[in-house]
Amino acid sequence: MTWVPVTAQLLALARRSGSLHLPRRPLPGVVTETVVVPAAQGRPSVPVEVHRPEAGITAPAAALLWIHGGGYVMGDAAGADDSCAEVVTTFGVPVLSVDYRLAPAHPFPAPLDDCHAALCWLLEHADELGVDPTRVVVGGDSAGGGLAAALAQRATDEGLAVAFQLLLYPMLDDRTVLRSARLDEWTLMWTPPSNRYGWASYLQAEPGVGSPPPYAAPARRTDLSGLPPAWIGVGDVDLFHAEDVDYANRLRAAGVECELYVAKGMPHAMDRHDSSPVSAGFNASKLEALRRAFFD
Repeated sequence: MTWVPVTAQLLALARRSGSLHLPRRPLPGVVTETVVVPAAQGRPSVPVEVHRPEAGITAPAAALLWIHGGGYVMGDAAGADDSCAEVVTTFGVPVLSVDYRLAPAHPFPAPLDDCHAALCWLLEHADELGVDPTRVVVGGDSAGGGLAAALAQRATDEGLAVAFQLLLYPMLDDRTVLRSARLDEWTLMWTPPSNRYGWASYLQAEPGVGSPPPYAAPARRTDLSGLPPAWIGVGDVDLFHAEDVDYANRLRAAGVECELYVAKGMPHAMDRHDSSPVSAGFNASKLEALRRAFFD
């Protein structure tokens, strides 16, 4: 994330710079392979990074399907390697990280379709992956958290098994664009201008206006009953704080078990950039929520 507002020009520069990345470094204790997952007819296949414990899996295990952040317009699966490796080595479970297509070249529903294809493939190949298909968690950060929430909604509607949602400061509500403009808000890391660009690129429409299609903006869904249990974590100075707290409260009101963790003084995604007590507490709560989802 960046304090500089994301624009089409900055995005193009960032992507050109991304093509110069150094080779990915090995992750201690983790074996990683790229699997190309077939998608529905007419859609391109989806690269998925499959991270497994180096020691192997001796019994059907839980699994995490991870969706990276980046405002729907940036990022890739490689950027989530460290986060995925932490889960693999802490819990001895596989983590699958989706390299989904990005807006504005690939607006909604392309990114969600890619994540859906990855989830379907994971469930269909659970036996060969050593995964218990009843203990699959979907999770993500920022826009990845928004996609994870949308994927949980779509999976519920289609009868696909999702055991838990792990949503880190999720980007859920395009109407925040209008609210932040009305209140003249400014936030660190992910700013209101960047939020407008991200949502406009993803929706291919003015954010906060009209009614986006189902799953495009997860907070717009009126009936949240029947969704999987959730953990939602966000900082109280994050642009997404209000929308995330509201979504957590609405999940609870709909009878969905949801733990809300609010990190005092934490800007957007700051847990990935420092080792302060605030970030450490946020990470500890996240890992404890995963432990319960995997093993309880």
